[in-house]
Amino acid sequence: MSTVKAANLQNTGSGAPVFKNSSGTEIGQLAKAWVNFNGTGTVAIREDFNVSSITDNATGQYTVTFANAMADANFSFAVSGIKLTDNAVDGGGRQAPTSTTLKVAFLDLANFSDTDFVSVAIFR
Repeated sequence: MSTVKAANLQNTGSGAPVFKNSSGTEIGQLAKAWVNFNGTGTVAIREDFNVSSITDNATGQYTVTFANAMADANFSFAVSGIKLTDNAVDGGGRQAPTSTTLKVAFLDLANFSDTDFVSVAIFR
């Protein structure tokens, strides 16, 4: 197993920073975009990277808009949500992603449900 040192984290200015081994071979990449936001009441971004906005579409349904578009819609994403009054809720993609947006939704017992803590990470 090789050890990745902080010095091996490089940002070329064209996307997410990458990790390279000592010979310069790319061995990993940080998220292309991520966001943590409040999904109840007036939705609000807590922290983000490469996200220009979030939209509250309806109960438990949100759109994440990227500041810089992905190369295409063939990216992977991870979505999680936690309600303070309950436990985790089921979350995932709501519609096919585009290069500029990802629609996510959360269900609690088969009904759409607003979520106190929403986290989304995009990898490409």
